[in-house]
Amino acid sequence: MEDALKKISWPVSTERLRLRRMNSADVDSLWRYRQLADVTQWITAGPATLEDFRSLFFAKVYPLKNLAVELDTGQGTVLIGTVMLDIVDGWGQSEVEQSAKGVEGNLGWSFDPAYGGKGYATEAVRAAIGLCFGPLGLRRVTAECFAANEPSWKLMERLGMRKEFHGRKDSLHRSGEWMDSMGYALLAEEWID
Repeated sequence: MEDALKKISWPVSTERLRLRRMNSADVDSLWRYRQLADVTQWITAGPATLEDFRSLFFAKVYPLKNLAVELDTGQGTVLIGTVMLDIVDGWGQSEVEQSAKGVEGNLGWSFDPAYGGKGYATEAVRAAIGLCFGPLGLRRVTAECFAANEPSWKLMERLGMRKEFHGRKDSLHRSGEWMDSMGYALLAEEWID
């Protein structure tokens, strides 16, 4: 698997944050907030123990797709969240399918609720979209969430992403309930940074 994120000069700084590649030293910092029920309820995988999370972190090539989001508190930096940036193929008919390889980005995120309500998630995801349409040269960015995860879809809308679907009871939640999902997208030509 090619590591497309090597094209970017890391770290990337925003007005208040720093985005960088993740590394194995981030596991404990991530676990600190990812084990919280109000975070785990929406993320793709919610391991029950730190050891299970460590295994998942390394087995899923987590560091290759996820960016650490750090805040300088004045007393050092603290990891406050992650943004997943997965480079994926677009769809194309067989005669042109090679031209659809690696042209889209799929985004996801999780943030420590202790730092919520200050615009950090918006700032970090905006920076990730800028990387997609800037140095990575992608043509389209997508993101999905459970429809009940209002903070996530409101973030997508704040960033100018267009709602493309609302799936009815199409996503199985770890609670055993089939829940609605929502998908948003943005084209490079629609991006206003």
